[in-house]
Amino acid sequence: MSATSPATATTLDPGEVEKFSRLAAEWWNPAGKMSVLHKFNPVRLAYIRDAACDRFGRSRTALDALSGLTVLDIGCGGGLLCEPLARMGATVTGIDPARTNVETARLHAAESGLAIDYRCTTAEDLAAAGERFDIVLAMEVVEHVADVRLFVDACATLVKPGGLLFMATINRTLKSYALAIVGAEYVLRWLPRGTHEWDKFVTPDELATAMEAPGLTVTDRRGVRYDVLRDRWTETGDLAVNYMMTAARAA
Repeated sequence: MSATSPATATTLDPGEVEKFSRLAAEWWNPAGKMSVLHKFNPVRLAYIRDAACDRFGRSRTALDALSGLTVLDIGCGGGLLCEPLARMGATVTGIDPARTNVETARLHAAESGLAIDYRCTTAEDLAAAGERFDIVLAMEVVEHVADVRLFVDACATLVKPGGLLFMATINRTLKSYALAIVGAEYVLRWLPRGTHEWDKFVTPDELATAMEAPGLTVTDRRGVRYDVLRDRWTETGDLAVNYMMTAARAA
């Protein structure tokens, strides 16, 4: 089979995998190098929960709002999204190409008494194996892959009929360079220097085109901004820096 065949092609960037492997021990330290993700988690979770509940006819306020649904978190890292989704009742699979991240996630889930299926694999390999899920997440991942279109195509393939694909990333604008790189990495030091590369950022139109090419329909675009006064992330209509997007597959 050729190297460019959909079954074997990969979007892994080895440098990005190594970068996040070195951060494995920091995942569950809310005051550490991943503190920005801990602060970002509530707005991400609410966005995913609300859209999923609306799609699948669930109550947003139910403790087990995602019960019976299968969720795949691509690029799960240490499991920051997987664990709260499992607590909402979902059957969660988390995948990451960095084995140290997977081991960190497994250990923390075991300590928390949660049954989560963590695997060291890729979206492309799962898609080729025929696995499918009600909800597929790729949050803060697309800006780290080597081939956006190939990666998004694999993510879309993993969505069951009637299911949802959620993605979150950073827009490629001068504002995002100033805030997400200069501000976050060099001034505020929220993230290690070199976490992001501006030329890998993806515009909303580019992402929407990639999501719809495999047959999905984009249903929502939402900006996210950091509220300095309240020290938290909130939704906004401004997509100039961080944003989230939802796409659905027809039933």
